[in-house]
Amino acid sequence: MEKPRILLVEDETDLGNVVKQYLEISDFEVKWLINGREAYDHLREESSDYQIALLDVAMPEMDGFQLADKIVQLGLKLPFLFLTARNEKSDRLYGLKLGADDYISKPFDVDELVLRIRNIIKRNAGSQPAAGPMPLVREEDVAFSKDTLKLTIGGKKEVVLTPREAELLNFLFQNQNRILKREEILSQLWGENDYFLGRSLDVFISRLRKHLSASAFISIDNVYGVGFVFNVRKK
Repeated sequence: MEKPRILLVEDETDLGNVVKQYLEISDFEVKWLINGREAYDHLREESSDYQIALLDVAMPEMDGFQLADKIVQLGLKLPFLFLTARNEKSDRLYGLKLGADDYISKPFDVDELVLRIRNIIKRNAGSQPAAGPMPLVREEDVAFSKDTLKLTIGGKKEVVLTPREAELLNFLFQNQNRILKREEILSQLWGENDYFLGRSLDVFISRLRKHLSASAFISIDNVYGVGFVFNVRKK
């Protein structure tokens, strides 16, 4: 069986060595790069298929947040987890907005890191679309392609979503005009209902709602204490 491939981007030599060796012992294949710029060039130029990227936040030249943003801009469907010595709420929220799958503070237990990595890989493998191109979804003045992650509203406004936002929007299109419980969204879409995913869902809903505010026909409405309704009004 082919080993899961991990891209580790960490500028601390001692920590990078330890994490790389432990992940390899845990049956992963690891590519270790020491700064964000090098990692960005590698991802842009090579077509290597990684299951996850581990990104240190505080790095010279290009920090982990900047690298994550560029990964999203490249349209790579690559889940990423932030490694950071900082434990500030603002950092966590910013990481979520960029589409992070998880966030772990240094110093961390490597066994916990391995467990989180396995959970993320399993979660993403379970949410992969079937082989073949994903058809363009059109509803009134909104068009959405999960393949390109592009959302177009009114034929004018165009935004590129994160892979997680695209998965969520596709799920909402499939379940329009009915009440969706938060637990239902989390369990059906990502396989589990935990604190981090719950916070992620709130961030993704907020971002999608902001994008869709330009639509005259589609909105995401809260159902207090229950969940959401993806309202699609016909002309």
